[in-house]
Amino acid sequence: MQTHIENLVKLQSVDVERARLTVAVRALPAEIAQAEAALAGAERQAAEGSDALSREESLRTRLEREIAGHRQKAARFRTQLDAVKRPEQAEAIEHEIRFESGEAERLEDEEFVSLERTEGQEAALAAARAQVETLAAALDKIRARVALRQQEFSAELASLNVEREALRQAIEPEWLTRFDRLAVSRGTGLARVENQQCTGCRMGVRPQTWNQLREGELLTCDSCGRLLYWDPEMAPAAKSPQPAPEAKRRISKSQAGD
Repeated sequence: MQTHIENLVKLQSVDVERARLTVAVRALPAEIAQAEAALAGAERQAAEGSDALSREESLRTRLEREIAGHRQKAARFRTQLDAVKRPEQAEAIEHEIRFESGEAERLEDEEFVSLERTEGQEAALAAARAQVETLAAALDKIRARVALRQQEFSAELASLNVEREALRQAIEPEWLTRFDRLAVSRGTGLARVENQQCTGCRMGVRPQTWNQLREGELLTCDSCGRLLYWDPEMAPAAKSPQPAPEAKRRISKSQAGD
């Protein structure tokens, strides 16, 4: 393989690796963003759980105040009941006593239900806070890992940039211009030919082009426009020569005669 072809092959390999590293570097912040979103969700859940507990506490405080009020009214009506003499007055007061006692019992039931809800909310809040701690620790680790990977990728990119610049200076401007134009439009500017096919577009090449490539020329694919080259080191091994059919028959007859 000629030197300018070797340099183009190396340049394309460097460019492909640079592109891969660039994509990897751009993806790193997404890891942090995803971990931050998970942590924010857990913190929001914990905050909602805490708010729910506060609401239940406020509800029970109100219920206890209302229960006490109904109990006090019932007690006052019982005191009045001892003093009345007319049956219709006694019946009215007893009705009020039953109402106030019933309301107190109803509110006590609500208070009990609130206590049951609180037990579940406390368990959920504890789980949410534990999740927050776990995700916060995970976020710290991800940030540290991402920072390390960014340093590693930056060092690799710097090394590749030095190699790339040296290769570009060693390539003739005409070939470099064509390579750059194709790389922008096709993603890669160079393609190896294998089994008389362009590895860039998988289209076959003409026999004459195939022969010229095997002589070390750098040509253009008629289908995709990429620069084509042939690598003798990747050519399949030559098959052992086989005897012609007529020779095979003579050998077989000779062996049969023996």
